Amino acid sequence: MKFFNLVSVLRRFVKREVLQDITKLQLTKLDLCEKKNLLLPQKIDIGLGAEKALKDTKISDLKVLEFRRDCMQGLTNIVRKLQEKSPLKYATVRQMACLDPSNMFRDPDRCKEQIKSLVQTFLQAKQLAGGVSAGDVILQQFEALLTLECRNEEFLSFQPMVKRLDTFLCGWLSRAYPVAWAFCQKLLLLSHGQASVERGFSVNKEVETDNMQEETMVAHRLVCDYVHLHGGVTKVPLTKELLVSVGAARSRYRIFLDQQRARKESEARTQKRKLAEEYLTDLKRKKTTVQEVSTCLAREADMLAEEAEGKSGSKMAQLLSKSNALRRASKEKLAELKKVEEEITVKGVELRKM
Repeated sequence: MKFFNLVSVLRRFVKREVLQDITKLQLTKLDLCEKKNLLLPQKIDIGLGAEKALKDTKISDLKVLEFRRDCMQGLTNIVRKLQEKSPLKYATVRQMACLDPSNMFRDPDRCKEQIKSLVQTFLQAKQLAGGVSAGDVILQQFEALLTLECRNEEFLSFQPMVKRLDTFLCGWLSRAYPVAWAFCQKLLLLSHGQASVERGFSVNKEVETDNMQEETMVAHRLVCDYVHLHGGVTKVPLTKELLVSVGAARSRYRIFLDQQRARKESEARTQKRKLAEEYLTDLKRKKTTVQEVSTCLAREADMLAEEAEGKSGSKMAQLLSKSNALRRASKEKLAELKKVEEEITVKGVELRKM
């Protein structure tokens, strides 16, 4: 995720063709002193707010150009610092991309190469209990995972901001592939231990309770300030306006309750529509994922069938068996796709009636 954040910063002042298809390693070595890599100061993206402020401020074109150059220099310094501190400089960090479920689905061969490199790194550093034999088991189990499990649409549709990676991998690895899961745990522990804090966990937040609404707090503050202004409760003047306000307090409270009730009903309707829209969006996303999985399975089945044509005996039978299994799985996904499309139609009609 940080890789894409860094790229988004670079797009503000670096030419598009330089960033096109850039790798993580190339990103850490990108030379920002080379002017041929940078946009002209007039073309850098300084943000909508800054652009508006420049237009509203009556300053000379030279001052505007100097400001843009200062912005470019500031962005350059930020990116250089990120490059210095970036863990992407280390091969081990880049190879850990094999733990990304979407990468497992889209490019299993590359994931095999990366996990093999990681195992070799651990062996060289003497950090793998069991030595070479344990490394072989890890590779065998990880390859089995890529071959047997990763064709599931859950891998393709994995969203790191919705579900934790360790939780996802634990569900797929812990029972069927315990040795590979133990190794993945070590890899996940290589990152620093502040993940819970970064995810928004706060001890204070857990123990906080709201025992007073905002309006009540404001009213209490106003009363305290007014009493303090007059030097005490007994010295507050009982004016005609104050007595009238006290007399109408009950009716105002009833009006307030009616307004609150109406607001809650409106919010409930809005929330119901929002949930329906989110569910419809999830269905559309699922449709795309299932369709891609079905196409991928069918393509692999065709490849195995073509390979079987050049074989004979048990090898041909084995390839045809795998091809037929993949083709059946593809047909099941097509049937699932049809159901999803029907549900999308139904939910779309329901949403329009809300």
